[in-house]
Amino acid sequence: MSLAERVSRLLSGDDRVDAQQLSERLSALQRFLRATDPYLPDSDLVAAHTLVERAGSRLALSQDHTVVALAGSTGSGKSSLFNALARLKLSPVGVRRPTTGVAHACVWGPLEPANRLLDWVGVLPRQRFVRESALDGDDEAALRGLVLLDLPDFDSVEHGHRLEVDRLLGLVDQVVWVVDPQKYGDRILHNAYLRQFRSHGDVTIVVLNQADRLSPADTELVLTDLKRLLDEDGLTGVPALATSAKQPGMLTELRSALEKTVAERQAALRRLAGDLDTVAEQLSVTMGPPAAEDEVDRATVRQLTDALAASAGVPAVAAATAGSYRHRAIANTGWPLLRGARKLRPDPLKRLHLAPTPETSEQHAAAQDLVPTPRTSIPAADAAQKSAVGLSVRAVAARAAAPLPEVWAPALNTAARSKLADLPDALDRAVARTDLGMSRKPFWWTAVGLLQWLLTIAAVAGLGWLVAGYAVRVLGLPAFDTPKVGQVPLPTLLLLGGLALGLLLAVLLRPIVNAGARRAGRRAEQRLRASVTEVGREHVVAPVREVLNGYAQAREALAVVRSE
Repeated sequence: MSLAERVSRLLSGDDRVDAQQLSERLSALQRFLRATDPYLPDSDLVAAHTLVERAGSRLALSQDHTVVALAGSTGSGKSSLFNALARLKLSPVGVRRPTTGVAHACVWGPLEPANRLLDWVGVLPRQRFVRESALDGDDEAALRGLVLLDLPDFDSVEHGHRLEVDRLLGLVDQVVWVVDPQKYGDRILHNAYLRQFRSHGDVTIVVLNQADRLSPADTELVLTDLKRLLDEDGLTGVPALATSAKQPGMLTELRSALEKTVAERQAALRRLAGDLDTVAEQLSVTMGPPAAEDEVDRATVRQLTDALAASAGVPAVAAATAGSYRHRAIANTGWPLLRGARKLRPDPLKRLHLAPTPETSEQHAAAQDLVPTPRTSIPAADAAQKSAVGLSVRAVAARAAAPLPEVWAPALNTAARSKLADLPDALDRAVARTDLGMSRKPFWWTAVGLLQWLLTIAAVAGLGWLVAGYAVRVLGLPAFDTPKVGQVPLPTLLLLGGLALGLLLAVLLRPIVNAGARRAGRRAEQRLRASVTEVGREHVVAPVREVLNGYAQAREALAVVRSE
């Protein structure tokens, strides 16, 4: 709730706090903390954690009691006012300063029901007093349920007193600031305290004590100036009353205000609502515009993929795949007499431990799930490639952090780099698991291979025929007729034709094999880049998106805390 809305409600008198709505706001603050604790600095969240803990404790204690503190500087007459309100001398009053060293409490009504509350506030048992009397019980009935505290001086020379004041001011339900005509404009009072309570105007009262020392006209002048200062402090509409401990008639307005507070039983809820407003205002600097989980755009992911692909050796594997295609194609379609020599040369993929197997894709996938993936022999990334990966990872974090408040940048950078050490192994496994599309032999390889064997058999048959004819002539055996095709003997045609056609076929197929190798290399590169992209999304983008999801949840929760 904005300050203007709170002032408007305060001036109109419509300042009741709905307990259910307050509970929802506190629950939303808890959701905010769960969403931001892993990512934001503890120093930014300590106030919110303190409020959640304090609110839970206060709401679990007595709602029938209202804790009101009298706070002020040295010599303002807090203790005298405390005694005058109680109509008993409970807190020591003296010329020596500071007189009040510890908080004193006066309970209107039985003490026992308020003891747990006072234990939580931290008032010592010996400093607790009961305002119950058979003589004037009816006169004090309107204040039954009030727990009035007399605090030490906030400007005390004793440092421990100031710390105790600050602690108690964070726990009480309502504060009555006691000022005197001489020091009502004290800079410490206004800068260090009143301005910090600008979200608590509906649980704040300011009294000009010792007003009996002033004439009525001077009292009005001082009250007018005091209200001006309160306006500057952001406490417009806060009651500013003239009081005096020496003249009971000048306590009437203050007692009426306290009676109203006690009767409404709203001070504790209003205080917590004001605390929520204060914390929400502090936390608002950690929230900015909405940020979707896919804030990392395609260009940034593509840059990351390029760097990871180079680091994983994707170009080398794509080139090896093209070489493997060429190697296997020639081994299957080349001249059979030279195939043996080709097989003596290793498959380029084998050198990288990525040699394809003749199994089906389904068998290959099943084997990958059942058998641990072995490491490849791809060369490790060099310094330049590692640097490129680091720059790309930082680019992902920077792109995600661009629309967010700066406080989120370290969390996004940490998230992006959280799995950086696992990237080399993850990339190696991804490359090893990728189906390069080389597990199946093209049908035309088999057809051409059979044709090559037929041509080779024809050449061998022709050679055998010629050798047999030569042997017959040498041995003087009866010759047999050799058929001719035109003027060329058939054995010669078979021999020369088989050899020539086989070599010609191998030469003619070479451009086709090279084109297929290039396609295989491109296909392998596409599949490898897809695998590398998934690694990048899992190890870099996914942690960043977790932070963005936490930001979105925190932003939604803070809107509830702020009652937007």
